[in-house]
Amino acid sequence: MISEELKVILDKFKEQGKMSFLEATTEDKIALFEKENNITLPSGYKEWLGFSDGGELFLPAGIQLYGIEHKPVIDVNDDSRPSEDYVVIGALASGDPILFEKNSEKIAIYNQVAGRIEDDEIYDDFIAFLKDLYDLLGIGG
Repeated sequence: MISEELKVILDKFKEQGKMSFLEATTEDKIALFEKENNITLPSGYKEWLGFSDGGELFLPAGIQLYGIEHKPVIDVNDDSRPSEDYVVIGALASGDPILFEKNSEKIAIYNQVAGRIEDDEIYDDFIAFLKDLYDLLGIGG
């Protein structure tokens, strides 16, 4: 079940261009994925997976989110991350990875060309990241 806050964001997204939501996964499958990979996904991302196991937003120039069942599946050892302190959970159309910091709720964008995470592309949690997508993608809200 998704929170009212996420529902409001999703309703706004559905009005704004092409989205590709996938079948939801379950709490049990998320827990198994976390156990097998020795990580804890951010709570907001787990809530997202309970709505859509990955998916694509604001196509064609948007983002792709990774799931735990549907491809592309989250690879905890993805080479596009800046260090082992992060897990890649998606990518911008530019190819820059969307990550979360292990043992944290923080979501960030890794600028691969610059080789750094910009301060204005670090979000307190996954919901804050979703709320900023219009600005991040330069599409206005």
